[in-house]
Amino acid sequence: MKTVSIILVFVITHLPLSAQPGGSADPGSDALPVTAVLINRLAEEARTNNPALHAEAAKVKAAQANVKSIRAWDDPTFMAGGVAASRSMRQEEGDIIYGIEQRLPLFGKPRMAKSAAQAEAATAGARANFRFQMLRLEIARQLLKTAVADYTIEIGTEDLAWLGSTTEAVEDHYHTGTATQTEVLRMLNERSKRAQQLRTDISQRDQERMFLNRLLNRRLENPWPKLTVPPVGPQVIYNELLKKMTLENEARLNVMRHEVNEAEAVVHSTKRARLPDVSLGLEGRQYSGDGEFREGLFTVRLSLPWFNRDKYRSDLERDRARLTAAQLELADYELFVPTEASRLTVRIEASRLEATLYRDEIIPRSELALSSARSAWGANRGMFLDLMEARRLLLESRLTYVRTVAEQYQLLSELALCCGVGDLEALEMLGTPGDSGTPSPKRP
Repeated sequence: MKTVSIILVFVITHLPLSAQPGGSADPGSDALPVTAVLINRLAEEARTNNPALHAEAAKVKAAQANVKSIRAWDDPTFMAGGVAASRSMRQEEGDIIYGIEQRLPLFGKPRMAKSAAQAEAATAGARANFRFQMLRLEIARQLLKTAVADYTIEIGTEDLAWLGSTTEAVEDHYHTGTATQTEVLRMLNERSKRAQQLRTDISQRDQERMFLNRLLNRRLENPWPKLTVPPVGPQVIYNELLKKMTLENEARLNVMRHEVNEAEAVVHSTKRARLPDVSLGLEGRQYSGDGEFREGLFTVRLSLPWFNRDKYRSDLERDRARLTAAQLELADYELFVPTEASRLTVRIEASRLEATLYRDEIIPRSELALSSARSAWGANRGMFLDLMEARRLLLESRLTYVRTVAEQYQLLSELALCCGVGDLEALEMLGTPGDSGTPSPKRP
């Protein structure tokens, strides 16, 4: 009986952790890898569904309509009145007065106003594009977080099955006198904790999916297939080409440049506002008694802005100060963007190296350590604590690998936004060597 139990325990404990029920070395047929194509497809879906993007589109439409509303010629003014005087004077000069007046589009005032409105519309368009790029980044982050949550549930399910099989083996050892009651209780506690943690992980995964549905304006309960984290991403090196791309294409930097142009247009418009308004008018008079026309007048009216020159000067100082502020903020951000790109490349490379280390060295060693600990414990030559420690190290290394790869792709998404490129695949144009050709481990 003792020999049979030892053989049974040896067979059970030699099963690899990834081969236990609840998981498979190959992703299921319904698994959906997180790729640049998927991110772009969901981003386009969000473009048509997301309320925030609809709001930005409405702002752009309003700014464009404002450009069309700028009038070169103001509406003419019609005037009518009468004269109260003696009959002889009214008969001679007329007692019904009427006329029309038109302000002239002089000194380029309407043109400057339209330029300011066009600059405002361009800024609104740049803001809408920036909002879309930020939403694309948020979708990429959420997809990766959901993929990590799916993988956490997958290895948690595998670990729960492994703990169940190992618990039975430890109980058999206990009945044959080769295991202690403490070891049996330890396995029961580990299995209970794993079951509870698995329920928590499922709830967390459901929350991640709900937030992803919110970004896409889907039903919050909309189901998702299992998402998988991509393999280790490419190596990205900070160079002059990347710096040039960030300074030319960064979305927020583009918004700030449009804001500077808008501020300059407002300054030019404010300068022209100090000039007088000139209006031309025609007036006619006739007598109400016989309806005959008596006289006509040609008028020129000129506003006198010099009485408020200090107010106009203050308006100009205000708009010039806003222009200076926009220019200084742009100059500061132009210094920040290359620095941020450099920081991202350093973190991307660190994540890539860490993920490669776990994939090529730590995970294979942990699998070997668990296999050796299983063999030694099944043959009563190893310690139970060594088996549990080897299990813990393998689980931690697999989780760390996936989280590190997800972090690398989150950073790559931020760098893609910083460079102003459409997706992660466009980073290949930087000419940096890749790492995707290296084979990935069996699990994960």
